[in-house]
Amino acid sequence: MAARAPRGFGQAGGVARAVERVGERWALLIVRDLLAGARRYSDLKAGLPRIPTNILSDRLKELQLAGIIRRVPTVRGGYELTPLGRQLEPVVLALERWGWAAPGEPAEGEVLTADALAVTLRAAFRGEVAGEFPPTEYLIHTGETSVSAVVAAGDLDVMDVGPDALPQPQRRVAIAPPEDVLEFRVERERLGDLLGGELPPLDVETGDRRLVDRFRRTFRFDGISGADATREASVA
Repeated sequence: MAARAPRGFGQAGGVARAVERVGERWALLIVRDLLAGARRYSDLKAGLPRIPTNILSDRLKELQLAGIIRRVPTVRGGYELTPLGRQLEPVVLALERWGWAAPGEPAEGEVLTADALAVTLRAAFRGEVAGEFPPTEYLIHTGETSVSAVVAAGDLDVMDVGPDALPQPQRRVAIAPPEDVLEFRVERERLGDLLGGELPPLDVETGDRRLVDRFRRTFRFDGISGADATREASVA
């Protein structure tokens, strides 16, 4: 069945036009995962285990029709963001920050993939603070997911380093070997606490524990105005 064209809301505004193209269920999560680079259909399905295969196929076709993604000739079954799709990056990062501040607890069975964790770290990244420190590599393990985040001169590059990691392109910010390395493990349920400025129990495997404070200053979600009131109202 051919993918349908975006459904119109009868509104002329930009928000309506955007939601017509990326507002369907799963669409923005597909965009999120493609921010890391080209992905095959099977890679996208593995990263979104609950999406039905027919829905994934439909969303990919719809996103192609909207000019947001395109096929990758050099990668069999591969997809990548177009320049138009790449412009959604700040939107996705803003939603990531908003989502971590919104009320809610992790649900049983939720997964955190390397691509999702990379977006989380990029959304929490404070480049102006990171620029104060020497080049540093953070190896983060949470649940079954492991990533390497290299910070250099206020820039960030995140790579999947888990056992099932996909082939990675050359790092974009590794201008010099990191001067410091911190490797630690944090429970997935406590990741939000860590990025929110708290200090949950961490299992430091490599590096000086003083680097934990550097990580907390480099990656942090500031509270969204009104978030506490929203949280209080939700439990009232």
